[in-house]
Amino acid sequence: MPIYEYKCENDHVFDVMQKMSEDPLTTCIECGAPVRKVLQPVGISFKGSGFYSTDYSSKKGPKEPAATSPNGDSKPDTKEKKPADKPAASTKSSGTKD
Repeated sequence: MPIYEYKCENDHVFDVMQKMSEDPLTTCIECGAPVRKVLQPVGISFKGSGFYSTDYSSKKGPKEPAATSPNGDSKPDTKEKKPADKPAASTKSSGTKD
């Protein structure tokens, strides 16, 4: 059974254990003034790949956020390659295919 918190017009605060099917209280148990339920915040867990990597611990190390360029692109800011720069040659393993 949940515990509900109520507050009356005279600032009396009290908790009542009630079934969910029961009607809410309408009068204060101390002074008889009208009461309202006090809503409390609940804990929320956001899980999944769309959330920040350090929000939840994992076996992998923290990922660094993607750097943004001044024009708003999400690509990292890299230096322009000079025409003399050659791309690295890929190494192929010699031998038989697996």
